[in-house]
Formats: sequence, structure tokens, C-alpha cells
Amino acid sequence: MPDNWVFATGRRKISVARVMIRSGEGKITINSKSPQEYFPTENEIVTIMKPLEVTDNIGKWDIRINVKGGGFTGQAGAIRHGIARALVEVDPDSKQALSKGKFLTRDSRMVERKKPGKPKARKSFQFSKR
Repeated sequence: MPDNWVFATGRRKISVARVMIRSGEGKITINSKSPQEYFPTENEIVTIMKPLEVTDNIGKWDIRINVKGGGFTGQAGAIRHGIARALVEVDPDSKQALSKGKFLTRDSRMVERKKPGKPKARKSFQFSKR
């Protein structure tokens, strides 16, 4: 890979996205596919484009993304986080707009682990006094 790529990592829930960005004509690839091929609905595509919309960078950067883990919503959130971090690395002036939109904040909510003696994380078996 050429040296002019800028790397950033985005995370949400279990998903991890490695984002590579460089100046270009706006080509986005996610795991070697276009966003329309990769995501089943338009909501995820809108999610990943938000940081570019806020900073007026649509069509200015080529973005290559490797994402794994979780479902499509978590992956879209991880990609959004990674793109925002990469844009800040490329253009530090965009940090204020991205922070205001909360694109640089990692959504740390994860599934709570199952506890022993319980059927799920918090659900209990029905109590019987006798």
C-alpha cells in the first residue's frame, strides 16, 4: 500500500473497523465491496456518510475499510467512528464539528455477560416459596 494512506480505528459494541483514507474521487470500499453491496439497508450507508457530510468532504477522499465482528448496525457505527478519527488526523480543524456531532465518542455499550445461576444476564428463574 502507498505511504499516503492515513489509518484510523473505529469501534462500536463488538465491531472493529480499520479505516484507510487518502485524497481521491470519493470511492468507498468495505471489505472489497461497495457500501450498497455490503449493507442490506440504506440506514447504514447514511450512518457512515454522516462525518463526511458534516465536514463537507463527500467526494474528496478515497476510503478503504476492513470491518469485522457484530452485526450491520454495530459495523456501521464502527465505520462512522473510524472515518471521523481519520478525518481529524488529516484535517485537525474538523475536530470541533465532529465532536459536536458526537462522531468521535466511542459507543461503549455492550451486551452484559451471563451470570452463573441465571438463565440470562439478569433474568431469574421463577421464585417458589415452597
